[in-house]
Amino acid sequence: MKKLFNMNSNKEKLKIICVIPARGGSKGLKNKNLRKVCDKPLIYYPIADALKINLFDHIFVSTDSENIAKTSIKYGASVPFLRPKKFAKDLSSTEDTLKYALLSFERYVGYKFDICVYLTANRIFRKAKWINIAINNLINDDKIDTSFPVQKIYSNFWHEKNGRYRVVLPWMKNYTSRQVAPNFYREDTGLVCATRAKFWRKGKRIGKNVKFVIHDYNFSEIDIHSKEDLYIANMAMKYLIINNKKLF
Repeated sequence: MKKLFNMNSNKEKLKIICVIPARGGSKGLKNKNLRKVCDKPLIYYPIADALKINLFDHIFVSTDSENIAKTSIKYGASVPFLRPKKFAKDLSSTEDTLKYALLSFERYVGYKFDICVYLTANRIFRKAKWINIAINNLINDDKIDTSFPVQKIYSNFWHEKNGRYRVVLPWMKNYTSRQVAPNFYREDTGLVCATRAKFWRKGKRIGKNVKFVIHDYNFSEIDIHSKEDLYIANMAMKYLIINNKKLF
């Protein structure tokens, strides 16, 4: 597999782990992480993306499922142990899952990591170069705690407060053209999230100082949680393949 150019000249000084959470249970789409898009299970895609980056010391799939573990190992990930069921429930937070994954894997390998990268299997329309950029944003500037992709969006958002619906921010009361709309960004940490390990150890996915990887890749919005999402993902991936569009 062709790997991206490694911008990190200090790789030997930093330990970097990629963690891909993939629990076996899913109410919206049974066996979701093993469902296929263009003949490849969803868990394949983040593993394949991570393997294109010549920066990781380990690519670890954190799962409670033996079937997901076997499939992950087949595609090149490390699964030396299964995740306890208490970290694989419907209401288990991503932060608790990542903290457990990091601390347990550090105990397994016998050393600590400096940078952690989080990828998900339900957001498969990522570009591998975003992983490379996010990691190197941390490597090249020790003041940056976290780096992740964002997409500029132009919608107005509302929320419920005290039984009334209100716009999220005051400027959203005034409608304007997208060409002059204020900057508003959607967080895409499910695609990539690179964070210094000290924050994961505290149960935090994102540190205080962040740096965006700004993109305008509309396919990245596809988030697979239902049969309908899976259908859309299949159609989108077929379109990219037929039209020889480079996803990575």
